[in-house]
Amino acid sequence: MGTLSQVQKIIRFLKENQGQFFTARQIALFLVTKYASDYANKRNNPRFADDKAFLSQIIAEIGSQKDALKRANPALTWQDRPKPRRYCIPLQEVLQEQPGNAPETNSERSDEPSLLEQELYPLLISYLSSELHLYSMRIRENCSGNTRGAGGNQWLHPDIVAMEPVDRRWGKHIRHCAKINGSTSVRLWSFEVKKTLTLGNVRKCFFQAVSNSSWAHEGYLVVTAIADERVEQELRMLSSLHGIGVILLDPENPSESEMFLPAQRRVDADWQSIDRLAKENKDFQECMELVSVYLQTETLREKDWNK
Repeated sequence: MGTLSQVQKIIRFLKENQGQFFTARQIALFLVTKYASDYANKRNNPRFADDKAFLSQIIAEIGSQKDALKRANPALTWQDRPKPRRYCIPLQEVLQEQPGNAPETNSERSDEPSLLEQELYPLLISYLSSELHLYSMRIRENCSGNTRGAGGNQWLHPDIVAMEPVDRRWGKHIRHCAKINGSTSVRLWSFEVKKTLTLGNVRKCFFQAVSNSSWAHEGYLVVTAIADERVEQELRMLSSLHGIGVILLDPENPSESEMFLPAQRRVDADWQSIDRLAKENKDFQECMELVSVYLQTETLREKDWNK
């Protein structure tokens, strides 16, 4: 028997676990473990130099194969709320005995209490800390100057900025060598948070993330829901053109959030823009001061971050 396609592998996994729902991340972890040899070439691709980038790619592929999975097994179903999407092949006897127990649609659950955008910030910070090992800080809009008029600061800085100390586990001498050679020992991440993306707001939200994150090594638009496939296609096109990634935040279980579209990593941060933002916003200035302390002293005080 020849090598199974990725779609066939996913269907086989879901059939072996009928009646259970799995996120794309859970499926991806199974695939790369069960079929490690089949993914060897992709894992060795320089684009996916680290495990995080490699796994994010497999997760993104699973999300893009939703229609192919449905064609391969029409019984396949999924739940889009709460995010991230969960896939399942139901037990046939359950479907026959309880036909009314199909997964709830968004409209059926429209009476659920909706979180405010600011309530999503600590959930995102929790995910960034536990899953991506980033050190984050909330950047408050009211800490910026008010020279642009009402709403002007929305296009100035992101909701959350994070530092990734890439040299955290390097040996002393390796750190010294990297510093002498001017290599990047930290990466800066930027996050613009929204709730649901629809055809009516997807471009505005995305380009707000572009405006607020273009200075960082990696920039992301973070959302809790994507309305439909048309919005998803628009996001894929915009991400490919502008390099901004997309994270699907699961408010009920932040650790199960999904890096839906990985950002295009920039080699250098735009320090001129960073200087401007630090002068405009006190929170951003405090964040950059902590980054500076780490670069100079290699001191990282946990209590200063993830607040």
